[in-house]
Formats: sequence, C-alpha cells, structure tokens
Amino acid sequence: MADRQVSTYVRKEGASSYNWIVTLLLCLIVGGLGIHRFYVGKIGTGLLYLFTFGLFGIGVLIDLILIVCGAFRDKAGFKIKAVV
Repeated sequence: MADRQVSTYVRKEGASSYNWIVTLLLCLIVGGLGIHRFYVGKIGTGLLYLFTFGLFGIGVLIDLILIVCGAFRDKAGFKIKAVV
C-alpha cells in the first residue's frame, strides 16, 4: 500500500484563511482607506471606504470592533478569528 501524506493544515469550518492580526493592523493604520477590506477580498466596500474615508470614520470604528470581537468576515463569509 502506498503511504499518503496528509496535510497538517486543515481549515476549520467557519474559519477564514486570512490572518487576524494583519487585518487588525490594517484597520488600525489605514482603515480610513479601506485597505483591510481589500485584504479580505471585499473590493466593493473597499472602494466605498476609499472614497468616503471609511464612511466618515464610523464604518472603520464598526469594523475595528468586529475584528477585535472575531465577528468580521471575509468575502466567502468565513469569520476572521485570532489563532489561539
């Protein structure tokens, strides 16, 4: 019998492959430009944030709270959570 290699990385259902800390830092540093939304694949809202300076700061604040709480989602709908 042939030995099969099994990948050591298995994505849990509902977990995103995007890095939580990168998303958080992008939101903190350049959130008004929507770069964190471009990073997770949300191009449409990224452009909206870019032209409205993060929906005048309110959208960035909401995104920041969602990221910290682990409720922010990527384009596919998976939650971006911190790896423990």
